[in-house]
Amino acid sequence: MPISKLTFFTFLFLFDHFTNAAAAKVDVGIILDLQTPLGKMFKTCISMAIEDFYSKNTYKTMIVPHFRDSSSDIVSAASAAIDLLKNTQVIAIFGPQASIQADFVIDIGDRVKVPIISPATSPSLSPQESPFFIRSSWCSASQAKAVAAIVNHFDWREVVLVYEDTIYGIGLLPFLTERFLESNALVSNMTAISPSADNDLILEKLLELRRMQTRVFVVHMLPPVASRFFKMARRAGMMGEGYAWIIADALTSLLDSVDSETIEAMQGVVGVKAYFPRSSEVHNFTGRWRKRFRQDNPALETSELNVFGLWAYDSITALAESVERVRADASPRFNKTAVGRGNLTDMEAIGVSNSGPRLAPLLRNFTSKGLSGDFMIKNGELQASVFEIMNVVGNGANTVGFWRENQGISKRFKGDDDVGDIKHTLGAVVWPGQTSEAPRGWEAAAVNARKLRVGVPMKCRAGQLVNVSIDEETGKVNASGFCIEMFEEAMRSLPYPVQFEYIPFKNADQNSTIYNYDSLIQQLALKRVDAVVADITMSASRAQQVDFTIPYIESGISTVVLIKDKENTWDFMAPLTRDLWITIGGTFIFTGFVVWVLEHRLNEEFRGPPHKQIGMIFWFAFSTLTFSQRERVKSNLSRFVVIVWLFVVLVLSTSYTANLTSLRTVNQLASTDYRNITSVGFKEGSFVRAVLGATLSDNSKLTVYTTFEEYDKGLSLGSSRGGVDAVVDNVPSLKVFLYKYCNKYTMSGLIHRNSGFGFAFQKGSPLAPDVSREILMMKETGKRDQISRKWFGEGGCSSNNTTDADSRKLDVKNFSGLFYITGLSSLSALLIFLVTFLYDNRLVWSSDASLKHKLLQLAQRFDHRESDNELLPFSKKSAVVCEEMVAAEMKSKPKSCICCEQGKWSTIQLWFRPQACYGDGLESLDLDRFTGLFLIAGLSSSMALAVFFSGFFYENRHILASSASVKKKLHSLARAFVGRRSIHSESEGLSQSPSIRTCCDEEGMFSQDEGLSTVDIEMQEANNS
Repeated sequence: MPISKLTFFTFLFLFDHFTNAAAAKVDVGIILDLQTPLGKMFKTCISMAIEDFYSKNTYKTMIVPHFRDSSSDIVSAASAAIDLLKNTQVIAIFGPQASIQADFVIDIGDRVKVPIISPATSPSLSPQESPFFIRSSWCSASQAKAVAAIVNHFDWREVVLVYEDTIYGIGLLPFLTERFLESNALVSNMTAISPSADNDLILEKLLELRRMQTRVFVVHMLPPVASRFFKMARRAGMMGEGYAWIIADALTSLLDSVDSETIEAMQGVVGVKAYFPRSSEVHNFTGRWRKRFRQDNPALETSELNVFGLWAYDSITALAESVERVRADASPRFNKTAVGRGNLTDMEAIGVSNSGPRLAPLLRNFTSKGLSGDFMIKNGELQASVFEIMNVVGNGANTVGFWRENQGISKRFKGDDDVGDIKHTLGAVVWPGQTSEAPRGWEAAAVNARKLRVGVPMKCRAGQLVNVSIDEETGKVNASGFCIEMFEEAMRSLPYPVQFEYIPFKNADQNSTIYNYDSLIQQLALKRVDAVVADITMSASRAQQVDFTIPYIESGISTVVLIKDKENTWDFMAPLTRDLWITIGGTFIFTGFVVWVLEHRLNEEFRGPPHKQIGMIFWFAFSTLTFSQRERVKSNLSRFVVIVWLFVVLVLSTSYTANLTSLRTVNQLASTDYRNITSVGFKEGSFVRAVLGATLSDNSKLTVYTTFEEYDKGLSLGSSRGGVDAVVDNVPSLKVFLYKYCNKYTMSGLIHRNSGFGFAFQKGSPLAPDVSREILMMKETGKRDQISRKWFGEGGCSSNNTTDADSRKLDVKNFSGLFYITGLSSLSALLIFLVTFLYDNRLVWSSDASLKHKLLQLAQRFDHRESDNELLPFSKKSAVVCEEMVAAEMKSKPKSCICCEQGKWSTIQLWFRPQACYGDGLESLDLDRFTGLFLIAGLSSSMALAVFFSGFFYENRHILASSASVKKKLHSLARAFVGRRSIHSESEGLSQSPSIRTCCDEEGMFSQDEGLSTVDIEMQEANNS
């Protein structure tokens, strides 16, 4: 096609002003759909790229573009390519922009070895298969992961692909399907829309899609077809709430080229497009481009620059730089030596390019920093990096997130925000129907939605779990049981209505009394049913065929055996370990010793011959076990130690009793390890068979049972009479069995843990996660427990029969805190006593006497009762000791120690009266030296006297309150003061009646006479009154 005058003068101007006379012209062909807005945008960007490149520097070469219009036609595009190669002898061709046109031109380029730089995005065009093809835009297959990431982000499990029925539309389908499968999403339908289809045909296909349950649609079309499609979708009522539409690139990038009516119909659509940085260079170029575009296309409405225009700009820049590097100005440009004579076709007459084999490798591996960002072509393919996630709202599309290969979806471009937080990895999305709530992705109550087919087994061993029957007259399937009610409650709780029907399945083996659940899972995998409800144990092998919900009842494999009594002579030792027994015994002895030390000087019960005192230590400590000790303790320290110790004894005795009771009342199992049992029974057709087969080497031990009655019979007989010693089954079934046979059997701990019982759905079913959420809600609200009690009762006696065969004995660790408490209490009391005792006897300890004499004196003081120490009658031997101590203290031996010989002064009194004991010649001690001591003694005595009179007047308040005269009151108080309180013989060692009073004569000696009690005084005073 001829070049327009404007184009001719433009390049003449460029030639005069931007090159020198030595620059060699290099012809380049440009094939575009110049009647489309995209083609016009390409042309402006290419022209500006050439101008900008040669305006920056002087080069040896300069490319001259030759534009051709393909008119959106395959033949026209091929003809334009041949014309450019044959008549103009171009060294490279940019275009065509459509994939179907580029397919033919690429083949021509391979024949003549001319590089073909095309923005076509279809994956069906492979640079690996065409060595002279360079893709100057991102391949549409690169967006498949981004689209699948959006589907996975919203937990959609089924999608419908709607595509343009062209090479461009079909090429992306295999890549989308593969990525959806990796994201656990299924493509439930693929609908093709022909570019030539009228609106009625498009509306008909949309109505077919509306009847489906899936509500997530992925659309891959170019703007001309997509514009009519979305207008018809709005007309069909499919652009409202509950629908999700995802559009692929290049439609998202070309939204600026569609009319406002289409944008209005696409409200709420989400799409992906190639991201390019909004740099200052891009901003400046966009302004210049708009001005130039309006000059070149004054009749065209304003259009916006997109990433395809920037890629075209960077591609022409890369071509100009590569041409300069290879100096592609040699003449002739094509080699025709291999062409023979005779009639030649146009292709044969062209020949082979001389510069193409040198130019193509540079273009197929080119890297630069362009307007579109990092412009990197590797192996003929422009490398993709970041996709921008858009949301059509208002008059255009808003950015709501980004997607990267290594980071996935992120809210911001840097991608370092809210990593791993699914709820915040996208911005606010407005969905069809102007709602911010993400669509569920499917609709159970679709127009042509059939009832959910739920498979149930006809035979089940436990009627409490599943019980299925068929009405012979109506053919209606009646299902009941714990599993059935859990399923029905979960379906009723769904936020949308789901109609279902039960499909009973009989076992293929008619002789079997229960259904083989592996066969039932197979029915689901073959899609003969949509779900399966039974007491099915979830396993990894089964999960490969179906999708399970979360377990609605936790499970495991355990063993049931016959209850047998197990007796032992030393059963009473079983509750505690040997270390604990030894620790308790040592603590008993230590506590008894501490109490003896604290009470020996005060309490007559803890005195006597050595053998008696040793016996008292053991007797007092061990008698506390039964709280039968009769000895009264007088020291406050002893009382503190005994109180703490009695608390420890209480805890120990109650713990021992509880554990012994448990061991004696809960009968022990004869054996809980099924591997050591002679014969083991298990349920037919259950998951247990695989576990037993993997752990037991001898399969002859196994016996197959089908009913609970057979369980009972086999366990009752035992292996010696043709039965079994244990039955292995899942825990829920064993609980039902034990509920029926309460007092004969017991269950040991778990021998194998599994995932429990779950409802099974077809692979990829969107119901599975919704039902799982409802099961979780039933667990939290207690609804599941309520259903469980309905079918299994309150637990019966089965819950009491369940025991752990490996019950631990009580160990030292269980009571280490108690031992620490009583040990610290006893040591603290003992330490306080020793400090007090040594302080009271500091004269003895601080003297210069020999250590032997010190210890002897301390031992004598400890052995005497504390009340005797106040007036200690020294013997002759004691006088000698006293004399030696005083002599050592005063550095000289006294002449006499009259006080010691008379026995009227204690050691403390000797210390304060040295002259009375040592005679003349010694230094006198004056009052000033002991003023502080006298003040302390006086204050202490005054306080004690005040406390005594307060108590005395309170006890005799009836005398003070009486109406007698003051004289009589004083007389009564005096007699009450002289009167002695009753004292037990244990305190003083005397047998005295309560009425005995002790008085003091004039000589200071004590005498006894019989007096009157306080009550007698009161009665006498009343009579006198």
